[in-house]
Amino acid sequence: MVCAAAGCATKGIDATPVPVRVAMHRARAGPATSPIQHVIIIIQENRSFDNLFNRYPGADTVQSGPTHDGTIVPLTPVRLEDGFDPPHGHPEFVTSYNNAAMNGFDLTSRPPGIKPTANYGFVIHSEIQPYLQMARQYTLADEMFQSNSSASFASHLYLVAAQSDLLISAPNARPWGCDAPANARARQFLPNGQIGPGIFPCLTIPTLGDEADAAGITWRFYTPSITSPNNIWNTYDAFSSIRYGPDWTNDVISPETTVLTDIAAGNLSNITWIVPTGKNSDHPGSKSTAGPQWVASIVNAVGASPFWNNTAIFVVWDDWGGWYDHATPVKLDFMGLGFRVPLLVVSPYAQHGYVSHVHHEWGSIAHFVEETFGLPSLGQSDARADDLMDCFNFSQTPFRFKRIPVTLPPGYFLHDVDVNDPPDND
Repeated sequence: MVCAAAGCATKGIDATPVPVRVAMHRARAGPATSPIQHVIIIIQENRSFDNLFNRYPGADTVQSGPTHDGTIVPLTPVRLEDGFDPPHGHPEFVTSYNNAAMNGFDLTSRPPGIKPTANYGFVIHSEIQPYLQMARQYTLADEMFQSNSSASFASHLYLVAAQSDLLISAPNARPWGCDAPANARARQFLPNGQIGPGIFPCLTIPTLGDEADAAGITWRFYTPSITSPNNIWNTYDAFSSIRYGPDWTNDVISPETTVLTDIAAGNLSNITWIVPTGKNSDHPGSKSTAGPQWVASIVNAVGASPFWNNTAIFVVWDDWGGWYDHATPVKLDFMGLGFRVPLLVVSPYAQHGYVSHVHHEWGSIAHFVEETFGLPSLGQSDARADDLMDCFNFSQTPFRFKRIPVTLPPGYFLHDVDVNDPPDND
């Protein structure tokens, strides 16, 4: 459920609506006949827009930001694999947001020895060349905001259900979902706007997967197994209708690298979500720069397949990761909006070399999926969000695919092992 914006107030943050910086788009009909038959949602980790695409031509980024006392500090270059993982739960959002002043990023908690402005950083371009190539060839959106003001768990729920049932924190035990220990709890907003003690993380709310099943639309969710070291991002484990139904066996697929062999074998569902291992996720502290090439390997597999001419690929980063971002999110309900994150749109029908300045949120992706496949609205963030249609031109001749350059050897990810993942508690 999504709280109506009017009258919402939460502990530590004002949820009263404020004027939107970019006009919000109501639901509207897409093209009468869409060429899109496959939608792929690739979910990466923990990057704000100013952090990952800083200085991208035509995008809204800054090279400095204010601290709580008004000091302006430059954003310093960092490596994708750097060990510092800035805290980025709801309390850190409240502190960083600082009643819309956007100057509290230096006040968030951090490990001993880490300077207060360590999260004022941007990733050097040499480490994200595949992403930059995708942006140059297709569409990059610089107005995509989290629908939630917390971290990974709630964001992943939004990306399959357009809501999180007001859950604001990750469960306090693994796995994150119906397979969690019986005493596991995830904190949740209460009707009065306070944060309650928490509920067991096995939800009964509807998902896009449920709606697709009812409509005869195929879907798959590729993810590391819940028994793997990286067992926290298996999102559909948190929905009882999926976990205890046939979809758990048929449509939740592990390991996630199976998507590469499935595409090569001509097996691609109408709707596909793909979650990486930690080391392929772009997560700070991953000690790996493989994330951009992991994403490129999926894009290249689709591009080399017969699916290319009818596919739309969305590459998203699930939360801001605690990194500085200057764009002020508007407050729509208890959950958010949260901070800005990147979105890449890759498709033969994507606007070429386009930077979308249209206001998007997680619900925009769900809205696009519903519109494309004729699914009913979930009635949550998808109902208020735009449909991402500014990122496409369905009347154009489809682009012939141009392979994204990668340096890792062919087949690298098919033999990947899920080890040394960061201890992610978001």
